[in-house]
Amino acid sequence: MRSKKSNRSGDESNSRDDRNSSRGRGESSKGKSSSRGKSSSKRGGGSSDRNRAPKSAKALVLEVFSNSPDTVFTERTLCRRLGVVDQKGRDQVKSMLSDLVKENKLLPTDGDKYMMNLKVDIITGRVDLANSKYAYVVSEGREDDVRVFREKLKYAMDGDTVKVEVSPTVRGGRQEGVVIEVLERSRTELVGIMQLSKNFGFVVPDFKKLYFDVFVGERGLNGAQSGDKVLVKIVEWPDKPDKNPTGEVIRVFGPAGENEAEIHSIMAEFGLPFEFNETVEEEAETISDKITEAEIAKRRDFRGITTFTIDPADAKDFDDALSIQKLENGRYEIGVHIADVTHYVVPKSILEKEAFHRATSVYLVDRTIPMLPERLSNGLCSLRPNEEKLTFSVVFELDEHGKLYDTWYGRTVIYSDRRFAYEEAQERIETGEGDFAEEINIMNSIAKKLKDKRFKNGAISFETTEVKFNLDENGRPLSVYVKERKDAHKLIEEYMLLANKKVAEYVYNLGKGKRRPTMVYRTHGNPDPDKLTTFSLFARKFGYNVDPDGDISEELNNLTEEIEGKPEQSVLQNLAIRTMAKAKYSTEPEGHFGLAFDHYSHFTSPIRRYPDMMAHRLLQHYLDGGNSEDKEAYEERCRHSSEMEKRAADAERASIKYKQVEFMKDTIGNQYKGIVSGVTEWGIFVEIEENKCEGMVRLSDLNDDYYELDASNYRIIGRQNKRIISFGDEVLVEVKSANLADRTIDLELVQTLKNH
Repeated sequence: MRSKKSNRSGDESNSRDDRNSSRGRGESSKGKSSSRGKSSSKRGGGSSDRNRAPKSAKALVLEVFSNSPDTVFTERTLCRRLGVVDQKGRDQVKSMLSDLVKENKLLPTDGDKYMMNLKVDIITGRVDLANSKYAYVVSEGREDDVRVFREKLKYAMDGDTVKVEVSPTVRGGRQEGVVIEVLERSRTELVGIMQLSKNFGFVVPDFKKLYFDVFVGERGLNGAQSGDKVLVKIVEWPDKPDKNPTGEVIRVFGPAGENEAEIHSIMAEFGLPFEFNETVEEEAETISDKITEAEIAKRRDFRGITTFTIDPADAKDFDDALSIQKLENGRYEIGVHIADVTHYVVPKSILEKEAFHRATSVYLVDRTIPMLPERLSNGLCSLRPNEEKLTFSVVFELDEHGKLYDTWYGRTVIYSDRRFAYEEAQERIETGEGDFAEEINIMNSIAKKLKDKRFKNGAISFETTEVKFNLDENGRPLSVYVKERKDAHKLIEEYMLLANKKVAEYVYNLGKGKRRPTMVYRTHGNPDPDKLTTFSLFARKFGYNVDPDGDISEELNNLTEEIEGKPEQSVLQNLAIRTMAKAKYSTEPEGHFGLAFDHYSHFTSPIRRYPDMMAHRLLQHYLDGGNSEDKEAYEERCRHSSEMEKRAADAERASIKYKQVEFMKDTIGNQYKGIVSGVTEWGIFVEIEENKCEGMVRLSDLNDDYYELDASNYRIIGRQNKRIISFGDEVLVEVKSANLADRTIDLELVQTLKNH
């Protein structure tokens, strides 16, 4: 079993939002969507629309005009049509009309009269496939996305940049369009299962939202057999909507369902590298492992101070260490020592280019795809015990109450006295016995004070669930469990958070009275007010009060305390996280809502994150008295790092899902308690309480009635019996099937145990 360093980056505890679910841009119908008997094939639906956003009020106004494009409406007649009767509502309608005129969607005529602007609009945007039937085109600066049905997509795929002709009419609260040109394709390679005929084959893509298969002629099969997982490169795009793209197989992974085939296909699906090329490895091998006296002389020497690392038991790369010594004034000097990666990886080198390209290490269930070659990640830069190592440090002077008196930044040399696994450090916290027990307990006591201050200042206390696996020698899951975070984990987290925060503050404050110097920040915006309101209404169904107009940090923390240990905890926390902005990297010092920090960076994991390498370089540059660096160049690197981080998180989720399905294959016929974790027009998702595996109860399998989706209320309703099954309901389900190729688990609803 391989275990990822959890919560070491500073904001993972509340930025698991970075690894959260897909955007889910499916529409919410004005009434209800009919769902019985929908196709349950892997090419239709699935989870794509499970987080559907309701239509905006502005879209509803525009829809009235769209339904009668030649009609002129006054404000009064429009209010009547919308059922608005109070003055507040009339004022809102007036404001929306003004906005729609500014957006050139409506034309003002006489006085307070308006009509539809029927002029065709051309926009450029990015394709976001909602499902196999249609996509949304997201255009910067445009409030509403444009829906494009598959026959009008011109074979554009998820992430492609396209030019769209937008219809002035509105249907289902959305303007629709036609792709007139694919400007840039995000990828031309797809992963899927080969289905062979006599002299040709078709590759059925794993990506469930994709709406076409890829034709492969006899010469392009490259030895692929029917049922193999393959990587296919599209070499020809058809000019007619009734044909298939043509491709050639460039890699055969093996029979679908086998561990290596599936993990390798996940890597290919998300564009992850399989290995380092020879030139990268060769450059890494040429780096000397000798630390010269001249280099030590440039650094602050911590080799004589008690220093240790605390990491997962099976970790190989140790990128942070802690030191502690008591000062004569009774306070403590606590050092956060981070591997000095940028001493070895220099600008314009092959290693630097590769680190930027990868941007992050990726932690799949059974393997790590490192950002740096092993020579660096597990060798030169790893803070192994009983070895002198070069580090970049943030050193704090703290008292026993967690009050910070002084902070020092700079390059150092350390000698780690001990490598602790989390379990070993936790044993010393709980028993007070063992080597370095006194030091660990002092640091733990101070860390708790730091944590208390964070929450008092408004930090969010969400503890998201992390699923882990025990695997056999062939990668087969023997058991599934939820990782438990104890004091030893939280101790490390607090000092990493403090270091990241102080580095960001130091650089930010250099700009007092002048232009702020360029820095790489980790930012996390405030929650969306409309989403908060929707969430508060939903939480109320469970008996919890969340005031969207109150101190939202306090409201969410109170909710966390109330739901701890209850079946609905995971569902409510995940839904609350969806109300928040995504954490990202930026040169703009916009603050971090989840941590309640005005300024925050990532400094503590340069072995596995490129943004930390950028932060190291910038900090040293400013410590040396350098001027501000090129902001736009760093902003572009921030955008790339954010995109690669999301890709890594998606790949990690895919590998977890695959292992969950593989584990559940041996549980067919077993019954489990679970909680409804999502609703779509195809079915209801249920998270099994015991192991956190998630499967779907298809609506077509509910034989007692014809069920319809009530998306705005997160529930399905029986047309005749009016039976309601809602998001958050506790249910009993039976495992019906587990499909490794599709990474799906089918469940049968046995009974509802508790409604909300």
